[in-house]
Amino acid sequence: MEGINRLKLEFTNDTIDKLNYERYNHPHPRVQRKMNVVYLKSQGMSHKEIERIERICGNTLLSYLREYHEGGIERLKEIRFYSPKSELEKHSKSIEDYFKEHPPATINEAVAKIEELTGIKRKRERIRVFLKQLGFAPRKVGMIPAKADSEEQERFLAEQLQPRIAEAKAGNRTLFL
Repeated sequence: MEGINRLKLEFTNDTIDKLNYERYNHPHPRVQRKMNVVYLKSQGMSHKEIERIERICGNTLLSYLREYHEGGIERLKEIRFYSPKSELEKHSKSIEDYFKEHPPATINEAVAKIEELTGIKRKRERIRVFLKQLGFAPRKVGMIPAKADSEEQERFLAEQLQPRIAEAKAGNRTLFL
């Protein structure tokens, strides 16, 4: 707390008006909170009172005040969240190009191929998410019935279905498909 006392925070009437406006009208709630904390400080409230009203700890209060001291209201408007990046991001172009040429049949095949191409081993679910981010989707496969007999199907087509289609075209039969 001693470090913040050395900061000389000055608030003009225009700055106080902007803080008052932004604490209610900024679209992001975290920025609203920062604006409110600095606004309360501009009104001469003690740190303990601000912490109690806003339900924040002293370190959070100090970080907001330092942000204001370093860059004013514009700095308070910055939203900085930690967003980790996957090591696979570096290889995304080469992986995407490879899989466009050689689509994997299974996710396990994709896992093995990515490990072979990049040396990076990831679990199936992580690879599935990564491939989805690249725009790939699982392929849907059709099945041939296990007891399908192609000769029998051709005979049905030639002897029964084609003649009935011809009768329907001639107007002698109604056909529902």
